[in-house]
Amino acid sequence: MNPLTCEVLAAGYSHHSKPFNVKSTRGLRNYLIRFQVEGCCRALVDGEVRLIVPGDLLVYKPKDQYDLRVEAELQSNGEVEVSSGDYYFFCRGTWLDAWWARLAKERPVSLKLPMNEDVLHLCRQTILEQRRGKHPAKEMAGYYLRLLCLTIERTSHEHRPASGKGRSFLAYEMKRYIEENALSPIKIQDVASHVGLSVSRAVHLFKSVFEQTIMQYVQQIRLSAARERILFSKMSLEQISEMCGFNSYTYFYRVFRARYGVSPKEYRAGEWNNLVD
Repeated sequence: MNPLTCEVLAAGYSHHSKPFNVKSTRGLRNYLIRFQVEGCCRALVDGEVRLIVPGDLLVYKPKDQYDLRVEAELQSNGEVEVSSGDYYFFCRGTWLDAWWARLAKERPVSLKLPMNEDVLHLCRQTILEQRRGKHPAKEMAGYYLRLLCLTIERTSHEHRPASGKGRSFLAYEMKRYIEENALSPIKIQDVASHVGLSVSRAVHLFKSVFEQTIMQYVQQIRLSAARERILFSKMSLEQISEMCGFNSYTYFYRVFRARYGVSPKEYRAGEWNNLVD
């Protein structure tokens, strides 16, 4: 068999606003990669059901038990409601077997994955190519999934606990905190307090490591989240604006257009059609 075999069997973006549960006690038939990007849920991890929040990535191998529960939870906006969104990829192949073997001895079942545009782009493109369903799209979906898996592998190396408590560690802690809380009201003071720094030191450190300000990164996360909902959900644009942390639709409209070159409405009507035709 080709050692580079990597087949995407099913992929998509799943959004739940009503209770949902799926359980596989007999074990999964293939690999499942699941990336939480909004809201929260609970899933079986290392034999116990844990709370899963944005940025949590789960990888299950064949024969692993799977238990996912979407119920009313305390959300980042302070409300108790049912809200969960994730990317999922069912896949198989000898390339994935080799990839898993490299990670199995050193990585946990779950890890944090940055919700930046690079990662989200890989998720989107894998889904879009898999949905086209014909050669060479199916092969391209496999290559996009490989890139996602290698990003996961790199992240697992970069964010080991042994990485220390220096400048880079604090900067990535701030970045992780932003990714988990960007869709709710967040202030620079909140980010600085999370890592025990003054506002001025936190602002300087974040800018020096990531070459953008804290609030620029907050807006990047919010726009990326809004883009996902526009492409993959049926929520109204006003709902999306509010859920993604923008104070008003007028402001959301302005910054979205500045970032993507079209209005949210035009993006929904045109960009998705262009991607799937």
